[in-house]
Amino acid sequence: MSTSDKFEGLPEARRRGLEKMEEVYGFDMTDGEGDFFRYTADHLFGDIWQRPGLSDRDRRLLLIGLLAGQGAADVLGIQVPAAHANGELDDEALREIVVFLSHYAGWPNGARLNAIVEDTIAKARRG
Repeated sequence: MSTSDKFEGLPEARRRGLEKMEEVYGFDMTDGEGDFFRYTADHLFGDIWQRPGLSDRDRRLLLIGLLAGQGAADVLGIQVPAAHANGELDDEALREIVVFLSHYAGWPNGARLNAIVEDTIAKARRG
């Protein structure tokens, strides 16, 4: 089933949002309920992630930097593997991001990011 078939019958904003979420995260999405999901799918992914001016890679770099600065390892554990799998950031770029951000986000946050990056690279090599 194609993505467009899967989301057939949903409002345009929701369809666009869910399709972009799948593209960004690299895994299948399903429709959800509640205001938080609506704002995430319809607004953040259906609108903000699709604005001109920045590429998905640009947005991902900004997001990884912000998340590292906040110590948000849980969300980095989604964003880093997705960026790697989507070809936005290769092994070398991810490792360089760790070195750079460690100096701005603090060594403990950099160490958490490094663990996620190295785990991502190792899993990709194992296939």
